[in-house]
Amino acid sequence: MTDQFSKDTGATIPLICGAMYPCSNTELVASVVEQGAVGVVQPLSTVFVHREDLRETLRTIQDRSKGGAVGFNALVEKSSKVYENRMKKWVDIALEEGVRFFITALGNPRWVVEKAHAVGGVVYHDVTERKWAEKALEEEVDGLICVNGRAGGHAGSKSAGELYEELSDLGVPLVAAGGVGSPQDYVETLEIGYQAVQLGTRFIASEECTVHEDYKQAIVDAEEDDIVLTRRISGVPVSVIETEFVKRVGTEAGPVARRLLQHPRFKHWVRTWYSARSLFKLARGMNRSGGYDDYWQAGRSVAGIEAVESVEAIIARYAEALDEARQGQVADEVAE
Repeated sequence: MTDQFSKDTGATIPLICGAMYPCSNTELVASVVEQGAVGVVQPLSTVFVHREDLRETLRTIQDRSKGGAVGFNALVEKSSKVYENRMKKWVDIALEEGVRFFITALGNPRWVVEKAHAVGGVVYHDVTERKWAEKALEEEVDGLICVNGRAGGHAGSKSAGELYEELSDLGVPLVAAGGVGSPQDYVETLEIGYQAVQLGTRFIASEECTVHEDYKQAIVDAEEDDIVLTRRISGVPVSVIETEFVKRVGTEAGPVARRLLQHPRFKHWVRTWYSARSLFKLARGMNRSGGYDDYWQAGRSVAGIEAVESVEAIIARYAEALDEARQGQVADEVAE
């Protein structure tokens, strides 16, 4: 199964630029795919942040990639019927435009699996622990994105090593997500046994990403201890840079919201309200300097990011590090 990820995606390097709201812009995704990695289109970002037509965006990326590894992010939460129908329409558009690799999250991926499998596509699902992995496999997903405690966005609670140990017997490709900000981190994560690694924060600090330059510089300047978890964005922990604004407003949801989030009847409504508000806050923060009503998402991989670079330079360094590690492994095997 060592080559299953490359068969599933068409990637020539086992690396994914993960979907990021609001940071996934067309130029970033297309540039990643051009370099042989998987670039994932995030439809909420495309339509609502960058104000682009989804179909035209997919065609642009496909044309530039010349059959490269284009992925599509489907958030399958059931926050509302309107949202669910919109996401189904977007997935249909992606399939019509030839996308065959999907990453699902935040809900039951069954309907995406059925649509993708019907045309020979594959679906990987975000998980943070074994119980969610088993549920996803019951819905016949093809692989798992293993989100660890060092990830940006909605992080997990376990280390990359702990997650691999917990999930390695499930018989599907595992992709590590979280904590990889340097080529050395990348190689070390693959050596655990993962078939690929998903990066997010590293690509925000790229020339092709269209976020505000202050956001990129904040990632370059940040250390691991500057990343905190806040529940004030979506009601569940989200990794952000601890700016002066975050310090001022705190990281916990209010007492009423905390109670409602634990209520079986009201928690979905509260999360929907939080999500709608957070989409606005995150999109606004993307285009503004710090110090205002802004949140900058980032993972603990900031510790390994030392400069804003082009996508080409980033992926080239990662590919070079992987090649060197593989050559060293071959040399060791010959010596034995």
